[in-house]
Amino acid sequence: MARWQPETTQRLVVAAVDLFTEQGYDATTVAQIADRAGVTKSTFFRHFADKRELLVAGQETLSRLLAEGITEAPANATPLDAVAAGLERASATMGPANRELGPRLKAAVAASTELQERDALKNVGLAAAMTAALAARGVPDPVAHLAAELGVLAFKRGYAQWSEADRDDEEGLAPHALAALRELRTATASLE
Repeated sequence: MARWQPETTQRLVVAAVDLFTEQGYDATTVAQIADRAGVTKSTFFRHFADKRELLVAGQETLSRLLAEGITEAPANATPLDAVAAGLERASATMGPANRELGPRLKAAVAASTELQERDALKNVGLAAAMTAALAARGVPDPVAHLAAELGVLAFKRGYAQWSEADRDDEEGLAPHALAALRELRTATASLE
């Protein structure tokens, strides 16, 4: 097995999701994931602390991109318009590999309580990054928190729609995430 190959992280994530789907999260070992990805077990641990962390590969980058988009939104942007800018920035980095992984990842998470818990923590981290970026723009705390939570929900809904959409649809993730944000914005108006 080669120790250092390009795209090792991506191969490990794909191998893990495939194994989680095939045999379940609990039955999958780190050794099996490493073997399927064509790396050593020690290489696995250079990239991830444990198999649960595979679920959040790229979370730091995603959080950073969401926050950058919010920060760089026009000064007169509403909080949700700034969140939309963050969604556009983050969505631009999602390619075909992310799209193909979506349904399998969703199935793996649905089948494991431990992965559901880790997914929830990931969402908290994304919301925190967006909340901080909105607060830095001077958005009041409750509004920043609500806008960030809507942003996370829009991202998740948009990602699910995009990954399950017809493969002939060559639109990227951004239109799906922005449509989900518009739907949520409309839905919040009906709360009163």
